[in-house]
Amino acid sequence: MDAVLLAPSAFNIQNYRLVEVSDPALHKQIRSVAWDQAQVTDASLLFVICGDLSAWKENPARYWSHAPQPVQDFLVPAIGQYYESKPQVQRDEAMRSAGLIGMSLMLAAKDLEYDSCPMDGFDFDAVGKLIKLPSDHVVCFMVVIGKATQPPWPRGNRLDQKETVISNHF
Repeated sequence: MDAVLLAPSAFNIQNYRLVEVSDPALHKQIRSVAWDQAQVTDASLLFVICGDLSAWKENPARYWSHAPQPVQDFLVPAIGQYYESKPQVQRDEAMRSAGLIGMSLMLAAKDLEYDSCPMDGFDFDAVGKLIKLPSDHVVCFMVVIGKATQPPWPRGNRLDQKETVISNHF
């Protein structure tokens, strides 16, 4: 987890929140709102990855307290200027940070020879209620980690690189 928590985030505000679900009853409740997907209860670990939409204003100096004063003087005020009165930016940055920490979690699991699966096939509002999500947070997706109990489904067709990698301009 130490390596996972090194995932980058804009302005180092670390606006990702990982809810590690360990209560078996809660696993079952989440499974019931996740299309009855077995991995929710069968995997060894279940994380609900959330974004804290208010992290930018929660004592922002703490994110740079270790930095030289000129760096603090530049970055700390910039945090507020970047996020203040911009709810879409707050949400977008939370989603980006969640994606980065989620991928870090999955890569760390793979490095330890565990399998993982990102999930968005569930009722986000229902999961939010089950985990008692604060009103200034958003559920981004879930990640399950464990040993596969069966082979994964075949990977879907990948688009040709020419369609996904654009050089300089569209």
